[in-house]
Amino acid sequence: MFMQVLDTGERLMVPVDVLEEENRGALWKFLLSGAMAGAVSRTGTAPLDRARVYMQVYSSKSNFRHLLSGLRSLIQEGGVRSLWRGNGINVLKIAPEYAIKFSVFEQCKNFFCSVQDYPPFQERVMAGSLAVAISQTLINPMEVLKTRLTLRLTGQYKGLLDCARQILERDGTQALYRGYLPNMLGIVPYACTDLAVYELLRCLWQKSGRDMTDPSGLVSLSSVTLSSTCGQMASYPLTLVRTRMQAQDTVEGSNPTMLGVFRRILSQQGWPGLYRGMTPTLLKVLPAGGISYVVYEAMKKTLGVQVLSR
Repeated sequence: MFMQVLDTGERLMVPVDVLEEENRGALWKFLLSGAMAGAVSRTGTAPLDRARVYMQVYSSKSNFRHLLSGLRSLIQEGGVRSLWRGNGINVLKIAPEYAIKFSVFEQCKNFFCSVQDYPPFQERVMAGSLAVAISQTLINPMEVLKTRLTLRLTGQYKGLLDCARQILERDGTQALYRGYLPNMLGIVPYACTDLAVYELLRCLWQKSGRDMTDPSGLVSLSSVTLSSTCGQMASYPLTLVRTRMQAQDTVEGSNPTMLGVFRRILSQQGWPGLYRGMTPTLLKVLPAGGISYVVYEAMKKTLGVQVLSR
């Protein structure tokens, strides 16, 4: 069977076998391995992520309509190091994000799948979606801070705490949950599309007459990467709206609603505007997935983790 996975945020996938009973004692090792994989992959692809955010928010400016011109503008404004602005909080939130998702996923999986030793993938996706929804509810303030820090000009904020203080003083606590609704709605098309593509790949693999019990690492990585990419494309307009809402003081004016942001994008740029910034998003899928996979496996080997076989 293909590698069963849990979406642990920003499309880093971790095998859910780590949560089986025999591995509970080593859960901290899996959390550490996953956190390290996420930190390295997100740091490695941070320039593409910052370019994506700028293209989503400043898509009306000619210098941010294309990836190369956007990267050039960012370097001119703050130097090469500015391409990693906002990455610090990205790395900082990985540990609590993983802990929340893994623990919630385990509880949801037991609730939905208590009658089977190895529940079907559809039920795991449902459990994973609920885990993502709950964790994103708790992590959303950090997502807002990440967006503001990513978009900040040189000298605008002194750091994470100063950014949080300015947001609270200017907009209040509710500002930390900007973009929450499109973020939650985006889980549905992502999970459904991801599942549909995954099952299609599994069907094609079975029809080819190959062994379904032990696919190679390359096959597992390829299937997860492709299904994840399709899921991202399906949910991307909601991701874009979320980012625009989180950056409201930069571009949208006061307290934009989800429908208001949709209307503004459609009136200014048409339907293609809902996919502005898709290029850097797609470009980072393969390297991020590859880096995550390699670092995750290397960390497990270093920590002496034994993975269950089926």
